[in-house]
Amino acid sequence: MTRTTPDDVAAEGIPSLADTSVLRDLPSTARGARTRAALVAAARTVFERDGYLEARLSDIAAEAKCSTGSFYTYFAGKEEILQAVLDLAQDEMLHPGLPRLEPDEASPAAVIEASNRAYFETYKRNAKLMAILDQVAAIDPKFRAARRRRSRAFWERNARSIAQLQERGLADPELDPHQAARALSGMVGRMAYYAFVLGEEASIDELVRTATRLWVNAARIEAAVG
Repeated sequence: MTRTTPDDVAAEGIPSLADTSVLRDLPSTARGARTRAALVAAARTVFERDGYLEARLSDIAAEAKCSTGSFYTYFAGKEEILQAVLDLAQDEMLHPGLPRLEPDEASPAAVIEASNRAYFETYKRNAKLMAILDQVAAIDPKFRAARRRRSRAFWERNARSIAQLQERGLADPELDPHQAARALSGMVGRMAYYAFVLGEEASIDELVRTATRLWVNAARIEAAVG
């Protein structure tokens, strides 16, 4: 698992979590950009508080301190603004940032541990939104496709990391990196879902320790976590 920056995401061709084909062009004025940003932030607040199905556009506009008419200047409706909220969430989820590791600390296992910690911490901050994505994915094909894009982005990036470790002789050469990445990424994702969406008791330290050891053991990475 390696750190990914916004430029890396673009270079790797990772698709947006949102279906950007339904999003309008960004406002051309600073005032318009501020109003749109306020609406997106307000929508996230209302969605996380009320749920997607119960959220009302009038409540989003009120939270953003603007009129409902202003809302329609920037978004066609609730589906479109949820897409915008998801697009911002993807930015944080795909490259949450990792602590700087000194060269003598940057073993493959240490990088995996730091990556897992960043993922769990970021997932926890976005847990309500992830629950909403699951809710709407069950009833809307567009959001179901968005959920698939999100999952694919994670495991494809991890597959590249596993392949790089194999090339360096640091991981099991017999593993199919794509299938291993699907399995390990799915494991970490479900651990986060059970802990932060379903509310099963587990500290981030416990999650990181378990997920990292399973990663290291499954890929037969030599430098195990202490």
